[in-house]
Parts: sequence; C-alpha cells; structure tokens
Amino acid sequence: MGFNEYYSLSALLKDGHKRQPHLKVVSFDLFDTLVIRRLHDPDLVKKPVARYISELALSLGIRITAREVQQLRDMIESRHRQETGKCFDDQEACYPKFMSELLQIVTGESQTDDLLARVTRFELGMEQQMIIPRMEIVNWLRELAAEGKRVLVVSDIYLPSDHLKTLVRRAGFLDSVEEVISSADTFLAKASGKAYQYIADKFELDRTGWLHVGDNPISDGLRPTEFGIEAMVLKDAAERRRKSIVKRYINYSKGMPFWRGRALQQLMLPHEGENREQPALYREGYSFLAPIIGGFLQHIAERCLEQSITKIFFLSREGYTFKKFWEKAIPSLYPQGGLPEIEYLYVSRMALASASCSNQGLTKTNARIAFLPKGNRDFNDICRIFKLKGEGFLPHLEKYNLQPDDCLSFQHSGYDPEIEQRFFKMLEDAEFQAEVKGQTRSSGQAMLRYFEDVGFFEHNNIALVDIGWLGTIQRFLYEAVCHRSDKPRLFGFLLGATRGIEFPSDQNNMLEGVIYDKFKFDIAGSTVLYARDLFEEACRAPHPTLNGYKLTENGYELEFRQEDDDIGRAEQKQDKYFAPLQRGLIDAAPRYGAASAILGYNMSDYKPWLNYLMVSKLAFPKSCEIAKIRHKYHLDDFHGKHTPELTGKARRSRTLWDYPLFHLKYNPLLRVRLFMRHIYDRICE
Repeated sequence: MGFNEYYSLSALLKDGHKRQPHLKVVSFDLFDTLVIRRLHDPDLVKKPVARYISELALSLGIRITAREVQQLRDMIESRHRQETGKCFDDQEACYPKFMSELLQIVTGESQTDDLLARVTRFELGMEQQMIIPRMEIVNWLRELAAEGKRVLVVSDIYLPSDHLKTLVRRAGFLDSVEEVISSADTFLAKASGKAYQYIADKFELDRTGWLHVGDNPISDGLRPTEFGIEAMVLKDAAERRRKSIVKRYINYSKGMPFWRGRALQQLMLPHEGENREQPALYREGYSFLAPIIGGFLQHIAERCLEQSITKIFFLSREGYTFKKFWEKAIPSLYPQGGLPEIEYLYVSRMALASASCSNQGLTKTNARIAFLPKGNRDFNDICRIFKLKGEGFLPHLEKYNLQPDDCLSFQHSGYDPEIEQRFFKMLEDAEFQAEVKGQTRSSGQAMLRYFEDVGFFEHNNIALVDIGWLGTIQRFLYEAVCHRSDKPRLFGFLLGATRGIEFPSDQNNMLEGVIYDKFKFDIAGSTVLYARDLFEEACRAPHPTLNGYKLTENGYELEFRQEDDDIGRAEQKQDKYFAPLQRGLIDAAPRYGAASAILGYNMSDYKPWLNYLMVSKLAFPKSCEIAKIRHKYHLDDFHGKHTPELTGKARRSRTLWDYPLFHLKYNPLLRVRLFMRHIYDRICE
C-alpha cells in the first residue's frame, strides 16, 4: 500500500471527500496540517522564552543572558533525547521535564513548579500567537466529526498532550476531536511508526477505514502505510513559498536593519481564515498605522523602565486608542512584568487652558499659543479659549486703550504691532492677572480634584502620552500643577513633536518626540507633518471632546462638548467613517506584540522601515489612497471662526493632502515638488 502526495490543499480535500464515505477513523497531524505557523522555523519561539527566563532570573538576583539560557536549554533537551533513545526508537523529549531541570539549574532551586507554570503559560501563549488554523481542513475535520467519524490529532513534538489541547482549544476545534495524542507523553512517535500501534491498541481501532492526514512523507506517509493505514500527505507549494519569504526577511534583518520592520510586518500578516476581505481603511489601519503606533508605544515602554516611571497617563482623545493598543500589544513584550500602571486621562487643550491660569495667570507665551490657529484674531478669542468672561476685563482693556475686537494676530488684516505691544503690557498688569486668576480658580481646583482621584500625585515619575504636536496639553497641565509640592516629574512622549513654540523643559517636565522630533534631523520621520489630522482622526476616542472641569458641591464634574449641533453631528459622521481604520489598528495590536517579541527588536530597529512606510504613504501616496484616507471633517475647538487673508505664504503652506483630487491625479511632478519644498523647510527650521 502506498500513499498519495498532494501539492495543493484543494486537491487533498477533493480526494479526501471521495474517500469519506468508507472512513471510520481519521487522524490528523497538527502542525503544518491542521494549523500553520507564521514562522518558518518553530524554534524561533524559544528565543522570547529564553529572554523571559533571563528576566525572571534577574528578578531573583541571578544574572544569566538569554543566549546562555538558550544554550543551556538546547543542551538539556539534547541530553534528554539521547537518554530516551536508549530505551525507545524515537529520541523524543518532554517539555515539563527538561524545562523543570533548566529552571532548577538557572535558579539553583529544587522546587520550581511556580516558575515552570509561568514559563509554560508564556511559551504556549507565544505558540498560540504564531499558529493559525487551516480553516478548509478544520472544516473538513468538523464535517467528519459531525458524521460520527472518530477524529484524532497526533503530533510528534516535545509538548505533552495537555499543552497541545490548550493550543487546539484556542485554535477553535477541540470540541470536534476525540483525543489529542503527543509523542512527549509516551515517547512513541509517528517517525518510527510506534505511535500508530499505540493508538490502535489504546483506542481499539481497526486499520480498515482508518485514514491519516499529514505533511511529512515519512512520519505521515510511509509509516502509516507500513502499518496498513491509508495516508494522504500534503506538500503545499504555496505554503512552502510563504515560509521561504518569511525566512528570507528574517535572515535579511540580521544584517540589514531596514528589513527588520519588513520582517515584523510579515509576521503580523493575517493568513488562512484570518485573511478575510476588509475595507480599504481597515487595511490601512492594520498595515500602515499599526506598525507605527506599535513602535511608538514599545519605545515608551522601554523609556518607562529606564526612567523608573510607575504610571502612564494617555492624554487627549487619541490616548484612548493608544491605551487600547498598549493593552493588547505591550504585555507580550514584557511577560516578566514591571510595566507601569496605565490610565486614560480626560484632558484637552480647551479644558487645561483655563486651569493653567488659575495660579500663574495668563502668560505671554500662552497668549501667543492661542493665536497659532489662523481662526483666532482678537481678545474675544482669548476669552473663549481660556474661559474668561470678557465683561470683567473691560476696565483693563480701556486702561490700555484696547478693544475686545482689536486684531492681535499678524495673520489677519488690521493687525498693528503697536496694539499687540499694548496687549502684552496689559498682561504685566497685576490687577489684570488677579482678574484672570479669580475667573479660572474654580476650574483649576476642579481639575486638581480630578487628578487627585486618579492618583496623579501618588507617583514620583509619570509618563504623559499624546499624539503631538506642540506639547500644548502637557504645557498647560504642568503649569496647572507645578505649584504643588507633591507634583511628579513628567516625562512627555509625543508621536511627533513639532516644537513650534519653545517648550518649558526642566528636570521636572521633559518632552520627547518619538516618531518625529524637530530637535532630531529626520526628513523621513517629518513626513508625519503631511497629514497630522489623519493620525488624530484615526486614534480619536468615541466620546466628545472635553470642554472643561467644573467645581461642584460634591467635588467636580467633567464637562464634555455637546454633540447635538452641526459640528457634533459632523464629528460623529467622521468617527463612523474612520471606524474600519481604527478597527484594523486595534486588530493588529496583539500581532504586533507577538511578532516583535519573537524578533526581539525595538523601535530603533524598525525605524528605517517605518520611515519608508511614512514617505511612501504620506509623501508619495496614490491619489486613491489620499481620497480614501484623508479626513472629511476635523474638529479643532481651539480654532476660531475668523478667516485670514490668503497671502502668498498661506497659499504656499498647502500640503499634498490638501490638494483637490484632480491635481493629485494629473500633476505628475506635484509630489516631487512638494517633497523638495518639505525638505527645504525642514533644513531651514
């Protein structure tokens, strides 16, 4: 009796369905048959496990490198296989036995049950992240079980059957399987053929009507046929090609950093049943934004451990999505623990602007920040942003010969430097500042009560994570709390830091741009400036923006912007439009964590590839990509309703993502010209 080989899954299933009526028992190989691995080499899963054991040992005061752990594991496993070979035909090993010995040697302890459970849980978690059910075969398995066939899963591997059942359960088809059999339990493997005799005896199986399906010509083909069992061997050419691509990218990444990000993306890709048709925006969130956000957050995790940061507050509405991504991705990279606590903090520029004035008043710098948006023009806009009642300032305006509607922004007609100087002189007036502090005191007190409730002042070192760009939120926040003796040190991390206004950095208030920072010359990273609204809209929380903090008799109240007006409805429409993009971003998060853990790289390793992604997607995108991705409506409560004159400089500031679709399609040099201008602007900064 021979066995048949099949070079495609469809051919195997076609023949399997023909044989199905006379079958009584069907046994399946597990790996590369019922499930495939994202990796080309299953031993790569051992690398993050070795790093995990090294970190666990360090927590016990024992210094041993991950490389040394891996070498020790390989030596112990090899010795166990040699000892097994003295009594059995198959040189198999059993994971709990050799891993327990490894942990005893590393820790010097005789009882390592707790450590073994933790390491096992982590390794199985990594294995589970790296395997994908082959849904066509799994569906056939379920069909066989539904017809009353006896279905078994058989594997030659060092993981015992209990561990394999965990993987099969997570793969979703354990309920259709009678039993899962592993060579690690009996040291009787398919490779020698002994497993088939053992299975026949244990389950009282007749060889007639028994079919075995696998991928190894010896273990799953020759040996079962020698035992009198029908066999089908899958030699999937497409799967071999996919593995060769993974192998190539991982091998390239060892010597060329550019390919490390590409290897990351390859390991993140959906396969088999995961690979379903999705909207274009979903794919952009999954393939473009997820690696960037993942690298951003992984870098923050590293910096937090370096700086002994014990709490992370994710700020503004974008922080909501950052926190969700963190929860699904970052713990996989740090299974040993030690990561800071995380919390979403309800803040916004509008809410903090008023609170920042409660102790220091209105500073000249903050007034200038208010006029950065082109829609802001006069003192009325100052009052709107900092929540001041204009009538209370009329005597002060009159004192300095000012009117509430005098133009204070050079971007508008009617601007007079003399008027601006009188305004700045008013800011130096103690009576004016006393009025500012009096009007904003309740807002500042309400904000502090909220911060106390969330434990803001219970930590010495705190990370503030925000999208960017000027660090205005962190500036206002620090100014609102810096008068307190229990203020923590603030480490700000922005996706991109444009630093258009000098940031008040000191030992208690630091700011770092991760993907882009103006202080670090990075042309590729600076392409995030092409479409800043895209990153904000993609990561925006589902709740309306926070307008302010209100002091109440019982404490405080968070005041959110109403959504029942035209602007609110437009924002809801925008959220609905970008929902697939955000869903793709979050779906990719656990795969980022697992893939990065396998590779052992960090954001600096991925940066060359991320730079390539950003330049190609933001500076040289296809017209259809811009049409799909760019925002339809972007709310900025900081921005007033005034319209400045379009001077030559204002026209020149238009970016690629602002151009009409017609220009994007039919102006072939537009992208090159704008990119050269972008480079020039960065050089001149």
